[in-house]
Amino acid sequence: MTAFLSEPWFDEVAKLMASAGDLNLPAPMRNVKVNVTIKRAAGGDVPAFVEDGVVARGHRDGADATITLDEALARKLFVEADAAAGVQAFLEGQLVVEGDLAKVVAMQTAEPSAEQKALAKKIAQITD
Repeated sequence: MTAFLSEPWFDEVAKLMASAGDLNLPAPMRNVKVNVTIKRAAGGDVPAFVEDGVVARGHRDGADATITLDEALARKLFVEADAAAGVQAFLEGQLVVEGDLAKVVAMQTAEPSAEQKALAKKIAQITD
């Protein structure tokens, strides 16, 4: 098991994603680039980036939007693949969006593919 959001966790997730093949992404998840700032309870932000359903460490230039959320919500989104939690958090003000809100909402409300759900299970298995 690897600590969530640690450097080794991002490395392991990258390996799982590389070996997952075609994730059969729903249309609203394709070609959306989102920088993610994850606020840790212990302090210090973790920058991440999501594009075409793939999460990686660090921010990238040219993102459509930046979202800011806490570590617990990030775990629900990136480990448990609970997209509904993201929508609920946005409505409650726990997820802040800067940039193209329409793309983020469309991405969050799309039903993950079977391939994405299978990948999420593998990510959950390696996450502490």
